[in-house]
Formats: sequence, structure tokens, C-alpha cells
Amino acid sequence: MKKLLPAAFLLTLGLLVAPAARAQLALPPATQSVTDAENKAQLAADTLYIQQHYTKTTYQVPMRDGVKLYTIVYAPKDAGQVRYPILLNRTPYAIGPYPATKYKASLGPNSLMMREGYIFAYQDVRGRYMSEGEFLDMRPALEKHATKNDTDEGTDTYDTIEYLLRHGPKSNGRVGQWGISYPGFYTSAGLLSRHPALKAASPQAPIADWFWDDFHHNGAFFLPHAFNFLYSFGQARPQPTAVGNPGVKHGTPDGYDFFLKLGPLKNANDQYYNGKVAFWNQLMQHPDYDAFWQARNLRPHLHDIKAAVLTVGGFNDAEDLFGALNTYKTIEQKNPGLPNRLVMGPWVHGGWARGTGEMVGNVAYGPSPSLWYQENVEAPFFKSYLKAAKPGSDLPEATVFEGGTNRWRTFDAWPPKQAQAKTLYFRQAGGLTFTPPTSGDNERRMAGVNFEFDQFLSDPAHPVPFTEATNVGMTREYMTDDQCFASRRPDVLTYQTPPLEEDMTLAGPIEAKLQVATTGTDADWVVKIIDVYPNDTPDNPRTAPGVHLGGYQQMVRSEVMRGRFRESFTTPKPFVANEVTAVPFTVQDVMHTFRKGHRLMVQVQSTWFPLVDRNPQKYVPNIYEANETDFQAATHKLYHNPAHASQLVVKVL
Repeated sequence: MKKLLPAAFLLTLGLLVAPAARAQLALPPATQSVTDAENKAQLAADTLYIQQHYTKTTYQVPMRDGVKLYTIVYAPKDAGQVRYPILLNRTPYAIGPYPATKYKASLGPNSLMMREGYIFAYQDVRGRYMSEGEFLDMRPALEKHATKNDTDEGTDTYDTIEYLLRHGPKSNGRVGQWGISYPGFYTSAGLLSRHPALKAASPQAPIADWFWDDFHHNGAFFLPHAFNFLYSFGQARPQPTAVGNPGVKHGTPDGYDFFLKLGPLKNANDQYYNGKVAFWNQLMQHPDYDAFWQARNLRPHLHDIKAAVLTVGGFNDAEDLFGALNTYKTIEQKNPGLPNRLVMGPWVHGGWARGTGEMVGNVAYGPSPSLWYQENVEAPFFKSYLKAAKPGSDLPEATVFEGGTNRWRTFDAWPPKQAQAKTLYFRQAGGLTFTPPTSGDNERRMAGVNFEFDQFLSDPAHPVPFTEATNVGMTREYMTDDQCFASRRPDVLTYQTPPLEEDMTLAGPIEAKLQVATTGTDADWVVKIIDVYPNDTPDNPRTAPGVHLGGYQQMVRSEVMRGRFRESFTTPKPFVANEVTAVPFTVQDVMHTFRKGHRLMVQVQSTWFPLVDRNPQKYVPNIYEANETDFQAATHKLYHNPAHASQLVVKVL
């Protein structure tokens, strides 16, 4: 595999800079690209290395209530002579291969760490695959344990660590934990074990609160992601098994057509699920942020943490961007003084461990951000806390990849303290400026220009597609897709700045403050922040065939708000037809530079299908029980006058 800049050089450059200067430091990009062929060759080499250097052992690890969790440990063959630390990965996705003679194709967070030498322990969580017990999705954490046999993921982690230290391969007594996505949740929950041997943990793309992560965004339901995932994952598993469940058969590659023909979500059980997936039933029964979801919010429990934390996420993560950002934020707030660090790269879900990270769809991010992160952040983090004579790390507080310029930057806080809040205003004739509308606008009316509002007809029978791609799932690439197709729709409002006279960098969350009205009584509102390339932008030979970058409208960030939750996520409220109403919501964090000559575009729409389920636009108490007759077209208005100025509050570096 080709190497990037030497890790020692980059670490010296990044870590010895005075803290006050770190915010301005742009770490050098990698010098060489890593090809897919080289990546495959590395995987083959990893597999051979594991077989030659590691011993595989299986354990049935008893929990305090007697349930045994199936655990496979890979220990370096010289573990008897050298004391290695333990790295634990707890997962609901199977830790196989299960036969004693078959080995994993890779170990640990990355191949660098595998070659450094760790004891890698993998565990099927309670009720999944070969482990005993009952599985619960995002098992609620117990703040207090009434009896000694009360269990949650924190106690299961504690009992596992205790067992491995006493009965597993000889170690140096230090334990780390990591996991991506659902295993990222188990890593966050593992922090609640507060076991004294747990010295470092890295929740990566972790689920933090399932009303916002994965299946929901501000109360709106991410339909294909939930439907396809739960059909297989959610099937009951009465007895331990090494075999998973088959996926759904759609009968077509066209997801737009499939989900439109499915009709109201109440049809899913009759046509596909047949009541066999308990969590799907619970999703349909709990449309609001009620006690069911609040119990699956891990954030309130992330206090009194003892281990150092490295939270990792991807700005192009279509699944758990919220989880990474808010896990870091919560731990920072609730654990003053704790070593708590954040890494945000340009990656898709888990992309830092699954590929080079050089391309997302048609957008290039330079030579291997993934390998740079593995060499310069991830491996040093675990080594410093699990192997160093004096545990500790000088990694920056936040290591963040800046899109547009394609460079790593470091900060003493996230969002950066020096980022200044500025307000972008929607204006007449598709304008977008930092200048608010004034009463003088009304005196300068021009024929055919509406200074008060823009409007469009939103029809659930003909929703706006979220991508031009024909796919039955939630594509990863939609996060950077060209939005020209949406700009041409009459039910998408488009606003943009003039070509920028200088670079403009947005860093941190974006607050959308819409002023709207509808002829219906419910509506979703989608906001997309887009980087419009100049028309003379040269093509990239690595993009999809026929894709041109001249005039490309790269989606940088997007978010949806289910309008009924505009005042409360626990107590939804219908709109009053034709009444101007404020709809505020947070658009998740960005780190992107809009280059000189580019434009910043914002699109506003009400449907985003099938990524988000269709809102009937007629208020019903449980939107998942809507009937076909409840779906109706409605006219939506977005206001941009002085009294009702729709706007976005951004943070500008």
C-alpha cells in the first residue's frame, strides 16, 4: 500500500503547534492516492497476516444474570511473553466466522493497529446471533440498578471486561472499545460501565437517539432505510444461531416506484412484514417523541465517564451524522476536563474504515482521507492510552476535514469558537443575500416579481425524488448528488447568491428559520445547502460516465423538518390553513468552503421521496396510520418580506 506523509512528521506538525494557533492550522494533504486495487491487495495481506500471527479462541462469557455472551478473541501468538492491551468490539451484526478454523479478514479498527499488536475481542450482544438472552433495540440504559442482577449494555460491558481480564489471554490490564454505527452505540453505552480498566473508547458514527438518528430526522421518517434494514435485522431470533435473515425482495430496482405503489405506511405490514417485526410495529405506534423514544436516548446517561473518548463521524454519513456530533457534544458538556476528541471527515457511513474516502459520488476529496486518519489520529489515540507508559494524548480537540479546499484542520473546540454567526435571507426572484428585506422593497415592486412570498403546489401523489438514481435503498451518494434535477421542478424553490468574490467557509450547525403558510394542515419542509460550481469547471475522469462538473450543484448539507413538530416533538400540532407560521429547526453541521466564483444555493421543498415518507398534508394524529384518502395536494408559501423574513443562520469562519 502506498504511504501518505510519514505519521511521525504529521503528528509533530499537528501536535506541537501552540493551542491558540491550531484553529488556523491547515494540515498538509496526503501526497499519494490509494487505488481500489491496492486496497484489495492490502485486505489479502491482512488475512494472511492474521492467520500467521494470531490465535483464535472462543468464550461463553457469563453476565451477572446468568446469560452467556458468545465472544471470540484473537490474541497475538506471543501474548504469553508480551502483555498487549485488549480492544473490544460488541456488535449485533455477527462476529463470525464462527468455525474455529476460520479467521476474520481483518482485525481491529485498521490494519496498522493489527500489526502493532492488540488482543482483539469480538462479542455478539445479548440476544443476537450466538449469544443467549433477549435482544432489545437500543436497550434503554438504567440510571439506577435496583438489584444486582439488573442489566443493560453498561453492565454487560463491565462483566465482559472483568471476565476477559481474569480468564482471557494475559494482557497489560488496559482495555479499549470501538465500534461503527450500531456497534458505535454499544461503544457509547460501554462508557457507562465505568470499568476502571476501560481507558479509551471510540464511538464511531454511533446511534445516540433513535428519534433523530437513522430512521428519523426532526420527526420525519427515513422510509427506505428503515424498511429495508428492519425487514432482515428485526426478525425474531428465538435461539442462538450463526445464520442471519434474508432481505426484502422488492421485485423492482426502482425505489421511487416501489414505495409509491406501497401506498400509506399502514400497508407495509399487510404486504411485507406480516406483523413479524416487533420494532417496525413499535415505530408505527410511536410517531411522536414519547417515553418509548426518550428511553432510547443515550445522551442523558453520558456523565461521570472515566475513559478517554474519540468520537468519529462523516460529514457525508447518510445514517448517523447526528449521533457523532451529539455524542461528542454531550460528553463535552457533561464531563468537564475529560479527554474528549472529535474527528469529522468527508466520509460516508463508516467510510474511514471501509475504503479510501477519496470520492463520494461525483465529488473528490483528495488522496485517502481514510488512511491519513488511521495513521495520524486513530492508531495514535489508542496507542497513547493503552500502550504508553504514561497514558495520555496530545491530539487536538477537533480534527475536521474542510470540503471545497480538501484539507484537514484542527480546532480547540467544535464548532470553532471564532466562527461568527451571520444570517442569509431568502429574497425575491430567487435571491439569497446577507442583507435583510426592508420596507423599501415593497415600494420598488417590479412586474412579475413577488416581494412577499414564493409558492408551489406540493402533491404527495407526485413527490420530489431525492436522487436521479434508480435504487431501492437510501443511496450514500445522495449526500453529494447534483441537484440540477431538483432545480427544474416547479415544486422546489431555489435561491442563490451571486458568484462569490472571495472564499466563504461555513463551520458548524445551520439554523433554519422559515416563515411559511399552507392550504393544508400539515407539511414537511426540506432545506438543502448547495455549492454551485462555475460553468467552466473541468470534468473529473473519476466521476460517473456523462457527469460534467460545469454548473454542478453539489449538495453540501440537507435536512427535513416534519412541520407538526415545529413547537414540540412530544406534542404535535396541526397548521392553521393559510396562516403564516414559523418553522425553526437545526440543519446539521457543515465544514465546507464555497470557493471564489462559486455560488451558495439553498433549495426548499416539501417532499423528498422515497428518502422521507410522504406527509399526507392533512393532519392526522398518527401519520403512520393515514389512509389513502388523507393524502392531498396543498399550496405552500415561503415568505421573505420584512415582517416574515425566512432565513438561515450560518457560522462563517
